Amino acid sequence: MEHLLHDVRAVLTTTAARWLSWTATFSAAALTQTPAPGEWSAAECLGHLIQTEKDVFPHRVHSFLAGENLAGFTPTGGADDYAGWSPAELAAEFARLRTHNLELISSLQPADLERSAEHSELGRVTLDEALHTWAAHDLNHTMQAERALLQPLIAGSGAWRIRFADHVLPKPE
Repeated sequence: MEHLLHDVRAVLTTTAARWLSWTATFSAAALTQTPAPGEWSAAECLGHLIQTEKDVFPHRVHSFLAGENLAGFTPTGGADDYAGWSPAELAAEFARLRTHNLELISSLQPADLERSAEHSELGRVTLDEALHTWAAHDLNHTMQAERALLQPLIAGSGAWRIRFADHVLPKPE
């Protein structure tokens, strides 16, 4: 169980640094470009990560520790909450929230991972599963953001485009 806490902290620690680096080096246009209809831009992925960093994952941890049940969550890109924010401002906000939440995770003990709660949509879940989900969620939306940043580069790669066939988003029908 201790290795889970270590691995989750490892994933969650790297995410903010990646976003701070990306927003310092990519243009705002690249970060806000929607890669395909119905797909989130990298900045929208970051907005969603902020939303869950603020409104979902820490509340779940506190609920497990307090012996309370969990409510479901309907995700959005976070665009409404952060309209007008630059990608760099979003990354700074995410890093601020993440620092606080890493302190929360650091306070957990291996025995806490066995705590369970009733989730309104999923049934009985454990804190162990919630932490796995938090780290997987981070990586999932980070990869989604990378895929969004990748699309215009693939489009401009000419004859080499074939090398990226596994990474091209499907065209809408």
